[in-house]
Amino acid sequence: MKVWGLTDTGLVRKDNQDAYAAEECTDSGHAVCVVCDGMGGTSGGQLASNIAVSTFMEEIKKILTPKMLPEQLREASSYAAALANKAIRAEASKSEECRNMGTTLVSAVSYPGGVVICNVGDSRAYHITGDGIARVTKDHSVVESMVDRGDITEEEARRHPNKNLITRALGPDAAVVCDGYITPMQTGEFILLCTDGLVDTVTDQEMLFEVIHGGDPATCLDRLLAISKSRGASDNVTAVLLYKD
Repeated sequence: MKVWGLTDTGLVRKDNQDAYAAEECTDSGHAVCVVCDGMGGTSGGQLASNIAVSTFMEEIKKILTPKMLPEQLREASSYAAALANKAIRAEASKSEECRNMGTTLVSAVSYPGGVVICNVGDSRAYHITGDGIARVTKDHSVVESMVDRGDITEEEARRHPNKNLITRALGPDAAVVCDGYITPMQTGEFILLCTDGLVDTVTDQEMLFEVIHGGDPATCLDRLLAISKSRGASDNVTAVLLYKD
């Protein structure tokens, strides 16, 4: 598995409240990636996302062994996310300024047949192949609930004024519920993890084109960021790309 990552402040925000890590763990043979989008003010959001990324990576690497089954990897991801939640809450309790901080989280851990994905909030994972693009995760957000009920369409959700209101995150609650997905992959397929800063400015079809047809995968994230910036990049933009070779 090959991995690439990128984060950018964008063209409007002064600070980057996103954070990510992408690492190939040689000891266990797993690629581990995590993307987080912080909330709760400039200092709080930035702190929350960084705590989440560092805690998740530290804790899951303690657990990983070479022959873990996908279901075990899903449990390990959920456990690492729960410890990240605990770490954020512990830090938030120390400062009134950071009391309401939190963050989204989407992660991917590889196994020989694909990846195991975990998510909380509205940062996303996409499975991209020569046949098309499919969103793996489900947003924990107000507008996603409206789409599920049939109140609005997917396209209307992209422009909805409440599109950034999320219903689940690390930090706000003592107990966090993660969604887990076992995603089989064939050689030549991709997983894209990203924050809503990319989703809000680049369409799924544009992601598909750049990943599959745009050129070298190593420069794909730069091309996606360029599209986002051409449309104003009003939010931070963060993405990680995994390729099964």
